[in-house]
Amino acid sequence: MSRTAKRIMRSVSFLVMAGVLAPAAAQPASNRLGVSPSAQSQDFVANKQQFQLHSLLTEQRHPRSFDLSARIAADTADGLSSLLAVDEDIAKALQGVADDPARLAALEAASREITRALREGHRLYFYGTGSTGRLAETIESGLWRPFWQRTATSPVMAKIDARYPGLGERVRGEITGGDRALIASLEGFEDIPEIGRLQLQDNGIQPQDLVFAVTEGGETSAVIGTALAAADQAGADARRTWFVYNNPDEVLRPFERSRRVLDDARITKIPLPTGPQAITGSTRMQATTTSLYVLGVVLEDATRALLRELLTTDELAALGFNDASIADRLRGFTTLQQTAAVAAPKLAAWTDREAASYANGRRATYLATRALMPVFVDVTERAPTFRLGPLDPVNASERRSWIQVWTPATDGAQAWQALLHRPFHGLDKALYLPPFETGIPDPYLREAALRGLSNAGDEQQALYDLSYSAANMQRNAPAAGDSGALILLGDEAHQQANQQWLDAATAAGAELVLFSVSARPLDSDVLRDVAALPRPVPVIAVTVPQRDAFELNQTIVLKMLLNAHSTGVMAKQGRVVGNTMTSVQPGNLKLIGRATWLILSHVNGVLETPAWRDAHGTTAPLSYAEANAVLFEAIEQRRNAAGASGLPEVELSVVAVLDALKTGTPVDWTAAATTLRAGGLNRYLAPYAAR
Repeated sequence: MSRTAKRIMRSVSFLVMAGVLAPAAAQPASNRLGVSPSAQSQDFVANKQQFQLHSLLTEQRHPRSFDLSARIAADTADGLSSLLAVDEDIAKALQGVADDPARLAALEAASREITRALREGHRLYFYGTGSTGRLAETIESGLWRPFWQRTATSPVMAKIDARYPGLGERVRGEITGGDRALIASLEGFEDIPEIGRLQLQDNGIQPQDLVFAVTEGGETSAVIGTALAAADQAGADARRTWFVYNNPDEVLRPFERSRRVLDDARITKIPLPTGPQAITGSTRMQATTTSLYVLGVVLEDATRALLRELLTTDELAALGFNDASIADRLRGFTTLQQTAAVAAPKLAAWTDREAASYANGRRATYLATRALMPVFVDVTERAPTFRLGPLDPVNASERRSWIQVWTPATDGAQAWQALLHRPFHGLDKALYLPPFETGIPDPYLREAALRGLSNAGDEQQALYDLSYSAANMQRNAPAAGDSGALILLGDEAHQQANQQWLDAATAAGAELVLFSVSARPLDSDVLRDVAALPRPVPVIAVTVPQRDAFELNQTIVLKMLLNAHSTGVMAKQGRVVGNTMTSVQPGNLKLIGRATWLILSHVNGVLETPAWRDAHGTTAPLSYAEANAVLFEAIEQRRNAAGASGLPEVELSVVAVLDALKTGTPVDWTAAATTLRAGGLNRYLAPYAAR
């Protein structure tokens, strides 16, 4: 664990002992705000303490990006540098794993078990929720399947097929809710352990298969349900079930569901704590990067060991394999982090360009082929993090999404195949509906799960069209003032479709960039064609020094840069306050807990400032129960009050509470909405910023 992580852990422990982070039920809501807790709020505070996760290390504010919103407003490159600097924590964490005999041995054991399972004809199943679900699908559809598609053109493929037929079909990555959840998480699903068991069954996972249950927090109910169900299948054999997580055991033990896994000898644990995220609680960033890299390294190491049994050293090298050990690869992450970090100044021009488009009411389009999965993942993860509309379905009456992702394909079905490299997989109601109706005792969760299930079937594939096609160009072609990016990964051929899109979009007046991450310099033909376009198109070319068989190194650098870029764009749009995601959508129990914590921390942070005390005297801090009652009231206000429509619940709540505490009067939602619309939360909190 890094020094920063240890320091924050000590701070969290102190706050728990001091009562600031005491269980919410011990802090009853007062009526000083004039807000009566709803039945749902009372239930959450009293009965959902297992989802009040503010003590987790991944939920703390990182000191290196603490003032991100102010820094990036003043200097985009400086703000991006602060985001990318947090990835140094990953390098330190991975160095720690490489130097820790016990944890390194666990990874080496996982590699051996993967090799054995593949040799014996068994399958690997990676499962996660939200960002870790997209990680699981990236392992299958962004790393594993593309590798075998490239290998299919190699002379050695016949030799591999003869010994291990169907090897490319042996890895399955699944997200809670099935492939439809790649677009946007399905309400309530991640809070239900039962769905983890059902999806294990749905995917036909057998006792001899290996299961990797991945949860950045270490407490996600659906992932824990998967791990426990897999362990039940496999019996006492701990080599079959692996639990991968990003928080220290000591902060997870207070949560009963986490403790069940940590204490289960049938499950092998792989702890990968990296510390706070660059954006508070946004585990799509450092936590998921860590787990994706480690699991990718282990899978690649295991595959090399398997193929070494029948291929020569030269044949392995031709496929991209080298002799680096797992420890070598973990230590080598530092070079990848540094490669991404030095790109911040070049990245800033793209971030400014896209942010300007949104500020002017315009939109963005990304075109990708080999980079499609990491690009798609970054775009879809922006929606819940920054309160954006998810990707638009083809039957939408109006465009709500700020961004669209395309790939050269003739239609939506072909585009899904390009993304997944396999058929689309939805959830069959015949399997899921009966246990949902009878096996979820909590009425709020049951209602949410049944709503989510209605949007999870195979029919969902037809609702989303990611193709760069005549139909999509007619519907939503890039126009003047829009922004866009052609994103290339690896040694990608210069496709005619890419050039056609560049020609059409620049001719229409869109502001484009070409962004490439590769193990070698960008092809001169690409540079020549870009230089000939009717409008200037900046080229951001990042060269990753190490080549590997799965293109994991390049994918990870691309991920880090996309995460920094998209976060920077949203910060410049005012959707980040400090380094907190105050626009977060409280769509499940974990996010309700996070939203409550954000309200509590921002309000109490202001109450502790000299500026507040000078103006208003000493004010008793907001309690968790008060913050939660206000949050649920804000959810209702946003849903039903015209003045609050479209405003983030966290930001609306912070303004409403502070205004009420200033005047000693009940919360005035109309006045709070007016104030928030006039200047935003960053401006509202500016007088209380530390000096």
